[in-house]
Amino acid sequence: MKTNNQVVQFVTIDDDEAGQRVDNFLLARLKGVPKSMIYRIVRKGEVRINKGRIKPEYKLSAGDVVRIPPVRVAERQAVPVSAKLDKVAALDDCILYEDDHILVLNKPAGTAVHGGSGLSFGVIEGLRVLRPEAKFLELVHRLDRDTSGILLIAKKRSALRALHEQLRLKQMQKDYLALVRGQWPSHCKVVQAPLLKNILQSGERIVKVNSEGKPSETRFKVEERFANATLVKASPVTGRTHQIRVHTQYAGHPIAFDNRYGDKVFDSQLSATGLNRLFLHASVIKFTHPSTGETLRLEAPMDEQLRYCINTLRQNHSN
Repeated sequence: MKTNNQVVQFVTIDDDEAGQRVDNFLLARLKGVPKSMIYRIVRKGEVRINKGRIKPEYKLSAGDVVRIPPVRVAERQAVPVSAKLDKVAALDDCILYEDDHILVLNKPAGTAVHGGSGLSFGVIEGLRVLRPEAKFLELVHRLDRDTSGILLIAKKRSALRALHEQLRLKQMQKDYLALVRGQWPSHCKVVQAPLLKNILQSGERIVKVNSEGKPSETRFKVEERFANATLVKASPVTGRTHQIRVHTQYAGHPIAFDNRYGDKVFDSQLSATGLNRLFLHASVIKFTHPSTGETLRLEAPMDEQLRYCINTLRQNHSN
């Protein structure tokens, strides 16, 4: 058996920790402890705030004193994420911007944003190894595993709350670059199509345009045309799962090498460009800094494979 904490702990909540539910606070504090056990110790009154019993949905305030009892859980056999792993070390070179409140990463394609579903490694786990002194590191938003580009991480809970509010109010602008099949029509500037998410028995997520789905909107602009493809800028107004990938497919112009919504004939036509991954890259993000109020606009360069693909298409188009 492994003891997460050997003795009773008394934790005073600071401004940055305030506002969250006590069950979420305990889940983050007691790594590896099952949610059922968290609820049990709260229900039994072993967790107390300011010496009083509380419910799991209690919201913490600055200055609250939380009593956390000793918790024992079975020893896990999980292999720790090592700072020496190539993928973890490579993340350091992907950081575009960092200060005391936020960290902005140019996420490599093929790397998940977090572990789980059979994956032992994700960006957030890697960053926690790289920044062991950081008390708080959480994803502000997500990117599909095969999508590269800008990923925003909060280093303070107050920053996470402020950035989530910007997302909710649609005050954060995100632009993606996508290589799509055929000639995207210049007049097609907006795709509005409701999206419904289905989870298959395998756990795979498939999204379809469906009138019963959630309202979804993506704005498009042609960046460059080639013989049988178009590079478009896609700016999602809403943030649904696989939104850009499904909206381009719905418009009749699926993204290159999209293994769920793509076109294998189109993919084979691009074989000479060396491309073998989804051509979807989060290129630009614009938002208000959660502490300074300054408007930040950050840009993530495309990786070598995407740049080579575009250069090859340009050469073929000009010949």
